[in-house]
Amino acid sequence: MKAMILAAGLGTRLRPLTLSTPKPLILVSGKPLIVYHIENLVKAGFTEIIINHAWLGEQIEAALGDGSQWGVSITYSPEEKPLETGGGIFRALSRLSERGESFLVINGDIMTDFDFSVLSDINPAVAHLVLVANPEHHPEGDFSCLSDGTLSLQADKLTFSGISVLNPALFAGCDDSAFALGPLLKKAISSGQVSGTIYTGAWIDVGTHGRLKQAEQLIQEQKQVIQEKKQDGN
Repeated sequence: MKAMILAAGLGTRLRPLTLSTPKPLILVSGKPLIVYHIENLVKAGFTEIIINHAWLGEQIEAALGDGSQWGVSITYSPEEKPLETGGGIFRALSRLSERGESFLVINGDIMTDFDFSVLSDINPAVAHLVLVANPEHHPEGDFSCLSDGTLSLQADKLTFSGISVLNPALFAGCDDSAFALGPLLKKAISSGQVSGTIYTGAWIDVGTHGRLKQAEQLIQEQKQVIQEKKQDGN
């Protein structure tokens, strides 16, 4: 299974940081945000990653290169104008799925310790989404998960984490224009074609300066836990 990291956003809410630096390269505890995803994908066994970019995309390519420093192959899908989430994926679809197989998609502006390996064997007919508890800035949620794992648009909604396994069937009838992923997912969910996983671990949408500080704190806490485990081992 191949993976795609969505990294074409302007990051307007993180200005002035993103006026000269693309959001995926914003440092979180001394490391670019997108590098956490790359490292976690490599740890989970992924070997091929496609990254789309638009705003200051040349900086992303210069910083990450071909991925050899992490032992993974990274290629890019540049966009002269942002194609939004759906359009960006559609642009790279033939590279993500050469024979109709499903692929992993991750929003580049989240921070999480989710284990991507649990999704590597999932091959949905249309889509499989990872849901998380509703954060303060998104209390209404997006989708609910029924007892059989099927997603619904009804009550008790959780938030879509920005982590999903998608099948090319989701994009049937789409074209090369800019379009959002959300309406495609809602249409498929309405017809009972989308499954989901609920994740209760660490997850932050790093979209504002305040949530960037939360991500910094999360990494520091994780480092502290690792250090304490090492000390206990000694």
